[in-house]
Amino acid sequence: MTFRLDEFITISFTLFAVIDIVGSVPLLISLKEKSGDINATQATLFSGLLMIVFLFLGEQFLNILGLDVRSFAVGGSIVIFLLGLEMVLGHEIFKGETNTKASSLVPVAFPTIAGSGTLTTIMSLKANYNELNILAGILINLVLVFIVLHLLNRIQRLLGVSGLIAVRKFFGVILIAIAVKIFGSNLAAFGK
Repeated sequence: MTFRLDEFITISFTLFAVIDIVGSVPLLISLKEKSGDINATQATLFSGLLMIVFLFLGEQFLNILGLDVRSFAVGGSIVIFLLGLEMVLGHEIFKGETNTKASSLVPVAFPTIAGSGTLTTIMSLKANYNELNILAGILINLVLVFIVLHLLNRIQRLLGVSGLIAVRKFFGVILIAIAVKIFGSNLAAFGK
């Protein structure tokens, strides 16, 4: 396992697009207003723990279910594609939890940051990239998540509604392209 900058950049952008922390700012502000202050440190650490555990133990979990990483990557690429489509078209495909009475860990860390899309993406990336680069991508994204959670109100004022929509659509297109790449490279492996 060696660190490769090109892999790190691809992984980091992929996770950034899937986590969509900037696009989640309106949702996070709404949660903050309804349920009180969001603990940025706690939410970041909990979501990071979920992602790292899934990175290292997700394959064993799949083996128990009789699945391999490539099969999961093909299925995951479809989920990533749909997430990208949702971001571009502005139609909700995946329904999020709206229980604001739970602690900020539940709606914020899971499923908003480390939800099924993020965990699926981590497993899909594992089929194409080494764990060191994925771990580095997770960690850089956790730093960004922490910063965004701390600066929620400033980011909302800076980008405005149209800016948030533009960022969301841009990363949606990137997600669709990445999903097609993951799907193609892993589907081809089934024929060999």
